[in-house]
Amino acid sequence: MPHVLSLLAVVAVIVGASVPGAADDTLWAAIKAGGHVILMRHAVTTPGVGDPPGFKLDDCATQRNLTDEGRAHARRVGEAFRARGIAVAQVLSSPWCRCVETARLAFGTPGQISKPLSNLFGRPEMHEPQVRELRPLLGARLAGGNVVMVTHGSTIQAVTGINPAPAEMVIVTPQGGDSFAVAGRLSAP
Repeated sequence: MPHVLSLLAVVAVIVGASVPGAADDTLWAAIKAGGHVILMRHAVTTPGVGDPPGFKLDDCATQRNLTDEGRAHARRVGEAFRARGIAVAQVLSSPWCRCVETARLAFGTPGQISKPLSNLFGRPEMHEPQVRELRPLLGARLAGGNVVMVTHGSTIQAVTGINPAPAEMVIVTPQGGDSFAVAGRLSAP
């Protein structure tokens, strides 16, 4: 029965896509039912692309970090989840400070650090091995709630083909093994 509900949610997204707002409402309803993986790009950061030369993962002062706007954005995502009663069973985060902070502000926890969610920008040698590690995390069927994975646009694009805006979410439905279906995208509130 959960497979039928997931399939119906995907069909509803496709049908609702022609009606403004309908696709978002359908996706929110789908994730309220649980069993999805929500790939969220970190919120708005200081201007630039990638990280400064010589940055260190264990020193946030050396990285591009969230701006005040980004912090407010992350909080609004969490408020939207709480207002809609969306159950979050687990939060995973890239080790980059901007992802950890986005997770903490949105979901009240920095999340469990997950290396497969690391930034792929400027690291082409990591593309294949990291996507190979990430696919089973996206394909694992969930018993209840949803898993939120806070990561980077480059990482989301590598695994789904979608390049999201800051704090935008790509919703995937696990299919088992390393297989999943993209259910749609949710703009950040």
